[in-house]
Amino acid sequence: MRTLLLNPPSFDGYDGGAGSRWPATREIESYWYPVWLAYPAGLLPGSRLLDACPHGISAQQTAEIARDYELVVLFTSTAGFASDLKLTRLMKEQRPSLKVGFVGPQVQVQPSESLAASEDIDFVVRGEFDQAVVEFAEGRPLESIAGISYRRDGRIVHNPPRPMLQTPELDALPAVTEVYKRDLAVERYTVPFLLHPFVSLYSARGCPALCTFCQWPQTLSGHQWRVRSADNVAREMARAVELFPQVKEYFFDDDTFNIRKDRVLELSAKLKPLKIRWSCTARVHSDRETLAAMADAGARLFIVGFESGDDRILKNIKKGATVEMARRFVRHCKDVGIRIHGDFIIGLPGETRETIEKTIDFAKELDCETIQVSIAHAYPGTELYEHLQRTGSLTATPMTDERGHQLPQHEYADLGREEMMAAVNRFYDSYYFRPRVVWRIVREALWDGHERKRLYQEAVEFLRLRAERRKYAGDPPLAGTGAGV
Repeated sequence: MRTLLLNPPSFDGYDGGAGSRWPATREIESYWYPVWLAYPAGLLPGSRLLDACPHGISAQQTAEIARDYELVVLFTSTAGFASDLKLTRLMKEQRPSLKVGFVGPQVQVQPSESLAASEDIDFVVRGEFDQAVVEFAEGRPLESIAGISYRRDGRIVHNPPRPMLQTPELDALPAVTEVYKRDLAVERYTVPFLLHPFVSLYSARGCPALCTFCQWPQTLSGHQWRVRSADNVAREMARAVELFPQVKEYFFDDDTFNIRKDRVLELSAKLKPLKIRWSCTARVHSDRETLAAMADAGARLFIVGFESGDDRILKNIKKGATVEMARRFVRHCKDVGIRIHGDFIIGLPGETRETIEKTIDFAKELDCETIQVSIAHAYPGTELYEHLQRTGSLTATPMTDERGHQLPQHEYADLGREEMMAAVNRFYDSYYFRPRVVWRIVREALWDGHERKRLYQEAVEFLRLRAERRKYAGDPPLAGTGAGV
């Protein structure tokens, strides 16, 4: 079947779908690559990977494109599910014979509810969907495809689960970078803290960490850590350098790249001869020797989830790390010259007004180059969702507003939703409006015209979203900012 692998259009400035681990409108517009969809796109001759949001393709245009295909595989998200149902109806109005399968954590965790939401969905895939999608496109009957849920004679059927892919199967998958070259414009992808243009890919799937809030290891990718061989990764990277001479940075978007020291050292040795700049996700467990080897091989930046500056909260969410470990890790990163984009979360179990201030002070102490501050979101299928549901902390508030902005879904007896929303603004303000940080940003922009242009656009977007947040938090506008921006 001619197959369209689709990351659907959604809210303006929405960072969601096939590549986003935190689907919602961001403070600054960001687009991650649809890596998961790229694998079946590479396995199916005549297929197309369509990433609508970064390429500016509307719902109507998407439906018109879908008319040329027999099967659409749509990567949905919890926040975007209702919008995706409307798009599916539009596509089927244009081509009634079209088959549509939904994939992604949302339908994996709630397959029955997802199928019941619309008869336009022909099937959903639970878990990794590479092989299931290919088998359906090749004509195998639904009842013989592992991991699929579908309707039969008016009832919903769940086929047995499919085993997760291991190293030999992962090495046998096509290179996603070849699919990017065929179907995507890499210049359309931008993330504020990564060099532009960049390309992202995976060197492994799964994460053995047990963080209660993290969606993908508890749903799509699993807690079993499964790696591509170092030689396989190095071959794809060498080919990517040939395919994308304009790319300034490669990003390993693994759940966690630096889980095991020996593999990090092996991969670093393979990457060093390529003389590329690269970044990755990281936990705070690596020692100085490992970090030095990564820096020597071209590592420029880590995305690190610090989450909180309170050890009790870190224990509550099963982070497997402490505040002191984070301090030591950051110190070593600065010693070897690796930058850090730090992620922090407001509203995790155990949060109080005092712990929020403690986390803000901790972030200032670490002094990462850039940070992201998010409201805790309990995605279905996560331990955090079960905890908040069990303790009665979840409210009926939707995950996002009509524009995709994150809204607090829960509150505690002594910490309301409005306070958490206001804390996000206060966190950003107190962090970024420090003279040393302002000078650090301006200093880099002075020497780079592209950076100046991007910095201006990011500032406009950030202040606009900050104003939107104040509507929910009840904050007064800053002096001199007029009605909101």
